[in-house]
Amino acid sequence: MSGRTRPFVHFTVVLLALLIIVPPVAFGQEGEEQPDLTINETTRNEVLEGVLKALNEAYVFPETAKKMEQSIRDRMAKNEYGSVASAKEFARKLTNDLQAVSKDKHLRVSYSFEARPKPPENEGPPSPEERARFLKFARSVNFGFEKIERLEGNVGYLDLRSFMGTELAGETAVAAMNFLSNSDALIIDLRQNGGGDPAQVALISTYLFDSDPVHLNSLYWRPGNFTHQWWTLPYVPGTRFGREKDVYVLTSNRTFSAAEEFTYNLQNLKRATIVGETTGGGAHPGGGRWINEHFGVWLPTGRAINPVSGTNWEGTGVKPDIAVPKEQALKTAHTEALKKLVGKATDEKDKERLKRTLSKIEKELEGVKTAAK
Repeated sequence: MSGRTRPFVHFTVVLLALLIIVPPVAFGQEGEEQPDLTINETTRNEVLEGVLKALNEAYVFPETAKKMEQSIRDRMAKNEYGSVASAKEFARKLTNDLQAVSKDKHLRVSYSFEARPKPPENEGPPSPEERARFLKFARSVNFGFEKIERLEGNVGYLDLRSFMGTELAGETAVAAMNFLSNSDALIIDLRQNGGGDPAQVALISTYLFDSDPVHLNSLYWRPGNFTHQWWTLPYVPGTRFGREKDVYVLTSNRTFSAAEEFTYNLQNLKRATIVGETTGGGAHPGGGRWINEHFGVWLPTGRAINPVSGTNWEGTGVKPDIAVPKEQALKTAHTEALKKLVGKATDEKDKERLKRTLSKIEKELEGVKTAAK
């Protein structure tokens, strides 16, 4: 059975981003809505050996791959998997056992009730049918751009649920960022963003800086042993928001992967104030690999290296500058933005108008806090 990986390399949260970055039929989906399957010893052993082979070939840290293999083989020797007849339970248990050693939240064994073509038939780019199905899905969620709004006080607001690839979502991203360019401050809401494509991270980030190039992040890949640097782009269509106006990024414990990269990059570059909760803690990109018709593994094959910190957020998450429960993050950021705008206002009428707006939003924030008690 072939061990080569399929060429989609993206930051993802395993379930959400597999639906976002690759066609929904292109990798296993673990949702509870799937029917279960009964599996036998042959299938269990095939999956176990396939996962261990994949880990040793490509997992970002070879020494950790060896430790995971030893742990799994010890469990096999104790017959821990022998009584697991449920496909769902087997995928969950194997995922938990691997993560117990690696602490890697990207690493996951996936189960799909729908049978997929066995390797090597499913290698290479997605089929036209897969592409069409994914494009339909991507359009149905507006390529991750959930809401764009002008809040009171001329504060822009972007609710972004995923960083879909620029080849699909680039045009929507350009339209969104141009709409927001006239705002006096900007709030980017990543509280429900599970990840995506670093190219989209770079595109959206570019609008938040001026034309001078800025090194955002680097990704080291074990396969090929190379490092790819991500910089802001020399040109983007339309008008940049620029680097002088204040930016706020909202986070929760569901903020993951590429959404964390975006947050971590801007925090280290001192370009944004992070408001909300500590993020999920996944900094290892990779890709999906089928083991057989019903099981696959999402395999982290790279790691982020921030040019400022020299490290990343794996296992720790990104800690906010202003820590508040996720439900309070938007109103908190809005009040912070308005306070800054009041301080910058030179026209007395503008200043009084902003003060009235600030007072209103502060009362709304108190209402959110009271409701949470």
